[in-house]
Amino acid sequence: MKIIDKNKKVFFEYEIDEKFEAGIVLVGSEVKSIRLGNVRIADSFCFFEKGELWLKNCHITPYEKGSYFNEDAKRSRKLLLNKRELDKLVGKIKTKGLTLVPTMIYFNKNRVKVEIVLAKGKKLHDKRQSIKEKDLKREADRAVKEYR
Repeated sequence: MKIIDKNKKVFFEYEIDEKFEAGIVLVGSEVKSIRLGNVRIADSFCFFEKGELWLKNCHITPYEKGSYFNEDAKRSRKLLLNKRELDKLVGKIKTKGLTLVPTMIYFNKNRVKVEIVLAKGKKLHDKRQSIKEKDLKREADRAVKEYR
């Protein structure tokens, strides 16, 4: 598994419930651009339209050596999941008020995959608690390192 891009901000902004691996529909020049690492998923999100799952605002830079057939950099791209998984996601989003956010894009056996998580937004006090825990862990690691 070769990781291309990660969205680390998700773990600070959201409480993670479940993770899913989804395929993504791309054209050839987009795959070549992703192989070069020209993709950003920092501001992207997932939504449902007509029973299908879509990825919005994922920026894939057009391939340099491509022709005029290159696609738009921020177009919506279809995500591929089983029907059972899609139904499960729709139910949880509607009942619990959760959201779908992509966390990582990577190659798995020469296929581009997107890891999406079912997440709930954190409140401000939850974010402060996360920062506090992170600082305490950092201080503990430093103390252990000095002790050695």
